[in-house]
Amino acid sequence: MTNNNFRPIVGIDLGTTNSAIAYIHNGKPAIIESPEGKRIVPSVVLIDLKGNVIVGEDARAGLVAMPDRSIAAVKRQMGSDTPISIAGQALLPQEVSALIIKELKRNVDALYGEGEKEAVITVPAYFTDEQRRATKEAGELAGFVVERIINEPTAAALAFGLDHTNEDGVYLVYDLGGGTFDVSIIEMMNGLLEVKASTGNRQLGGEDFDWRIVDFLAEKIISNAGVDPREDIRAKALLKDEAEKIKIQLSENTSVAVELPLVTVKDNKPVGISTEITREQFIALIDNQLQETIESISAVLKDAGSSPQEIDEILLVGGSTRIPRVAELIRNLFGKEPRTDVHPDEAVALGAAVQAGLKSGALSESGLVATDVAPFSMGIAVLKEWKGLTQRPGGFAPIIPRNTTIPVTRTEKFGTSAPGQTVVSIEIYQGEHEWVKHNHRLGEFLLEGIPENFNKQEEVDVTFRYNLNGILEVSAKCVSTGKEMSVVVQDALRRDSNESFQESVQRLESLWRTADLDDNDESDYTDEDWEMIDDLLGEVDLDDSDIDEEFEDEELTPSVIQEEAIQLRERALNLLDKVDESNRNQVRLVIDLLDEAVAKNDVEQLEKAIDEATDALIDLEL
Repeated sequence: MTNNNFRPIVGIDLGTTNSAIAYIHNGKPAIIESPEGKRIVPSVVLIDLKGNVIVGEDARAGLVAMPDRSIAAVKRQMGSDTPISIAGQALLPQEVSALIIKELKRNVDALYGEGEKEAVITVPAYFTDEQRRATKEAGELAGFVVERIINEPTAAALAFGLDHTNEDGVYLVYDLGGGTFDVSIIEMMNGLLEVKASTGNRQLGGEDFDWRIVDFLAEKIISNAGVDPREDIRAKALLKDEAEKIKIQLSENTSVAVELPLVTVKDNKPVGISTEITREQFIALIDNQLQETIESISAVLKDAGSSPQEIDEILLVGGSTRIPRVAELIRNLFGKEPRTDVHPDEAVALGAAVQAGLKSGALSESGLVATDVAPFSMGIAVLKEWKGLTQRPGGFAPIIPRNTTIPVTRTEKFGTSAPGQTVVSIEIYQGEHEWVKHNHRLGEFLLEGIPENFNKQEEVDVTFRYNLNGILEVSAKCVSTGKEMSVVVQDALRRDSNESFQESVQRLESLWRTADLDDNDESDYTDEDWEMIDDLLGEVDLDDSDIDEEFEDEELTPSVIQEEAIQLRERALNLLDKVDESNRNQVRLVIDLLDEAVAKNDVEQLEKAIDEATDALIDLEL
């Protein structure tokens, strides 16, 4: 620590649902807890009325109370150029992710103090080049130096492998998280961890299971009340929050009672739902999606040239693997139990820390070495014979086949397609189809200065270099002249200069600056601020400071007052299960009081009911 050149390096699991950060401590990977003792951070961002950025548990509460000011599952949008609207601002997915990583960096700064920090960040094995680049950029925007990106299944295997370097075998890593699914075949021999094959689905995970439950509940409400709650942004958010809780409970229980007296409003009357969902019903809702993961296992086994009988151990990673049906499907396929000594929520972050330790030299004595593979084939668009008759443009010529061990450099020779051609367009794709229109376009550049040759084709060498971060560099060279053009696809897709990155930096610095200026400045809060803060606090932790005297002076419209009464009623409903029997009658009286006021829609009665209900709930929640 006295070395002036010392730069701490950590591992980050940037998850769809939760994120975590880890480091090497006394030769072992360990989660870096927050100053409040939290090991994982919900991947949720909220921007409150004063522009303060809130990340984690408090932000999660805002998903229901302030759906237009909060965002979750941003990982699923990584690599997209489409801005996300949050609190009236337009932020790119990597900018929102940077806010999450910035919260994790707070833990590192508390541990190491100020100064430059480096991070190894994980991504799904099946992330595209754009998504990997966006993840790297998110880490840099948050203030980390990011020189390594690592696949999540590989990270999980590293976390396992560090404690099992003396165990040789073939392992299958089944990684089903909140938003993505990956499966990899990994062989370990004498401390060498070699990825043989990977595949997956970057749009399959616990989020999809939640929405299946949302649809189930919504259909019940439509059948009973004739209103679709999914058309109400707040009701939809409430059902999504409830669906996640149901999913978690069904991992432990065979059935769950659902009691939501207020989901939405129809004709100024509350609409709720009272029903039950069983584990069997839940599995019926999602089983086709789980079967997709089994199909991916079959594909990756084929790619690796392995059979189920040759797999020695199965490692389950990701929170969604807690669903009992997952282990059941694995048992049916492999005839053995998956290992349970891998923490589903922490393994990826711990493995990223192992990679960080290998990179820094902190684990140089471990004897552990890891290799990875390219999850996609990568190549260029060429003329291709069609139906044995003619050449047509748009054929795909792979240069690096999928599951090639990386880093790798491959060169293939091509020729000009027309006499006298002096320029060629190098169109870069990744995917497995023989026609590029079915694959994923990465970029394009021109190689100019080719000699005008009408007698024969001019030869062009195209070289692909794919590095350990899964980022591609492509070059093309005219063989006869040596004229060469190259492009790092990482930079070619979105920006030819640093301009876009600096724009992101400025947007985020503006957000953080706003938060710094407003810290602890409660005296400047408006009445509307206090209402939103009251929502943010959610179900518990109310005290007298939550009620500002200025509320009494505000001229609010009846609809706004009614909305406040409805939200207060929702809080009372949430409190029912948290108070003892002696206080439940008082809570029910509060609910009845608010119901009567909402039904009459009289401003005076609404205000009186809100005052009385607020006083009662303060006493009950303290």
